[in-house]
Amino acid sequence: MFDNPELIKAIFGRLNLEALPLHEPILVGTFAVVATGGIALFAAVTYFRLWGYLWREWFTTVDHKRIGIMYMILGIVMLLRGFADAIMMRLQQAIAFNGSEGYLTAHHYDQVFSAHGVIMIFFVAMPLVTGLMNYVVPLQIGARDVSFPFLNNFSFWMTVGGAILVMMSLFIGEFARTGWLAYPPLSNIGYSPDPGVDYYIWSLQVAGVGTTLSGINLICTIVKLRAPGMTMMKMPVFTWTALCTNVLIVASFPVLTVVLALLSLDRYVGTNFFTNDFGGNPMMYVNLIWIWGHPEVYILILPAFGIFSEVTATFSGKRLFGYTSMVYATVVITILSYLVWLHHFFTMGSGASVNSFFGITTMIISIPTGAKMFNWLFTMYRGRIRFELPMMWTVAFMLTFVIGGMTGVLLAVPPADFVLHNSLFLVAHFHNVIIGGVLFGLFAGISYWFPKAFGFRLDPFWGKLSFWFWVSGFYLAFMPLYVLGLMGVTRRLRVFDDPSLQIWFILAGIGAFLILLGIGAMLVQFAVSIVRREQLRDDTGDPWNARTLEWATSSPPPDYNFAFTPVVYDNDAWWDMKRRGYQRPLTGFKPIHMPSNTGTGIILAGLATAMGFGLIWYIWWLAAVCFIALLAVAIGHTFNYHRDFDIAADEVVRVEDARTQSLAAGAQS
Repeated sequence: MFDNPELIKAIFGRLNLEALPLHEPILVGTFAVVATGGIALFAAVTYFRLWGYLWREWFTTVDHKRIGIMYMILGIVMLLRGFADAIMMRLQQAIAFNGSEGYLTAHHYDQVFSAHGVIMIFFVAMPLVTGLMNYVVPLQIGARDVSFPFLNNFSFWMTVGGAILVMMSLFIGEFARTGWLAYPPLSNIGYSPDPGVDYYIWSLQVAGVGTTLSGINLICTIVKLRAPGMTMMKMPVFTWTALCTNVLIVASFPVLTVVLALLSLDRYVGTNFFTNDFGGNPMMYVNLIWIWGHPEVYILILPAFGIFSEVTATFSGKRLFGYTSMVYATVVITILSYLVWLHHFFTMGSGASVNSFFGITTMIISIPTGAKMFNWLFTMYRGRIRFELPMMWTVAFMLTFVIGGMTGVLLAVPPADFVLHNSLFLVAHFHNVIIGGVLFGLFAGISYWFPKAFGFRLDPFWGKLSFWFWVSGFYLAFMPLYVLGLMGVTRRLRVFDDPSLQIWFILAGIGAFLILLGIGAMLVQFAVSIVRREQLRDDTGDPWNARTLEWATSSPPPDYNFAFTPVVYDNDAWWDMKRRGYQRPLTGFKPIHMPSNTGTGIILAGLATAMGFGLIWYIWWLAAVCFIALLAVAIGHTFNYHRDFDIAADEVVRVEDARTQSLAAGAQS
């Protein structure tokens, strides 16, 4: 059998022993560490007999809170992988001078920076943003869950499936060597015949399905499930930013799906959408990918803006200044984010009139962002500001993001962009707004809502240590890149000729090391907080004296969120309830109708991931079997009529009585 090459090809496609990177010591070492960790984790879960618990309570859950927490865990795990790539690049660039080739080959280095971009945007920023929205939005609007609970579970596991495919490319085959947006002709079959670009395409297609469905789900939730009295203009600002973000997701992710499908046809079937011949045009790909790509950066930043709005109002002890202008600014950004995509390639040669139009729209989009900045500052003005960790992240964001915004406006001027476009200046700008805006916002959100999710605060000492490492490390890592960019140093270079540049790369490397310490301190913070959870316990459900509805319930909230649906009279609903002397109802509880857990989501996502693997390696029988199985499971699920159950009134009484006792204990202490 094994001496028949045709049969082997039919079974394994193009997968063979050559695909294992046994000649790359870095990858072999990484695999040894990952495999050891994986085996240890598997053994621990098995030893403590947790598989049944995990399957029943977590993997098959349709509870938006647990799904949100799992998204966050995925994002933090993938952050470690994406940051490992960043450290490798910094080290390579710091030593590749004076004739030294560094320690990464060109083949390997190109994969590293491509994987870094893909992982950080799609599998770190997106899961963290989606996780926070999933957890907080239903609580903020007084809902019991999202509109489509099963879809929520399916969306999460599809995102995990995409992440698994990206991680597989580390040890089986290789990743794309095209940069994080895989421009043709580099990503065409002629220049990239290996499976790298196929890993890129299918991991994004699988994860993109999850993201799109999650967007539809959250839009329906916000539009249809708000508590009585909560009109659109009484929604918390975080819910508004989540709504706008999910509108952008639903409008832009199908574009990504289509452009990757067309690239797949070019690679698999031999069509000529993005080739240079037979009427194809590579520039069409660049336009389409950025019509998705520019809304994508606003998909990431808008929820961060919402977090800063919640945090600033809470820790200044004041109503958010200019609520209405905040909402309008968010909506204006949502609309304008579709009119600026061409600024990513002013150098394409569209002509002065096209470039000037997009340059002007890019400058206009900075105005609503500036309005938000002034609103936050005016909220803080004459407030009693408490510099807890979420507020520290907010102040660091304001300083850092303004610098990133100014360099963005500079890049919006087409003649300036012609000089700076392909330089490290652009890399510095992008990281300035993504780290200084999105990541700082996510860290503020994690420390702010962590006590709501788990019932105890995060340890402040390790949190502040992480904060200072992150902020100082960020400035040291990326300000030198602005300098290098102005000196004309091109991005994506592996080795350098001019020895005078080396000091700047060494400084950037030290900055990246400080960020590494920041990530380490954050992981220690989680561990220390879990160990010290009794000292950090919060019995009130409202540790920050906050303003919105999620703080009206216990920490962590019960499965049903609210025993009685709250009635809203003000956009700071919980603050208003506290001011009016709100009393929790202690009697009259009724059974509560809730959705049941289901394993269909994880099965469908597993099949989709296996199908992606089959398509990457040309294992056609595997792809076909998985596709048919996908259809069969999906159709089978439609015959599952046992999708809901009632939480008995006695159980609700028990949970609410326990809450009454913990509130009393908290009041005494």
